[in-house]
Amino acid sequence: MKMIQAILDGEANEAEKEHFRQNMDKCMPCIQTYHLEKCIKETLHSKVERRPCPEKLVAAIKAQLSN
Repeated sequence: MKMIQAILDGEANEAEKEHFRQNMDKCMPCIQTYHLEKCIKETLHSKVERRPCPEKLVAAIKAQLSN
């Protein structure tokens, strides 16, 4: 599961990606999990609206962190 998340998040190195590609077709739960996680990630990415954070909120958070 950690490997699948690393691959989908773009955090896996080339050796990890290659290992996953070589072994993915031997493990049906891995294949299903990969496709499910990929679908969830793509759906969330397309549905979540990115908006800038208001400057007042940023300033308030920074003020609390510096206390």
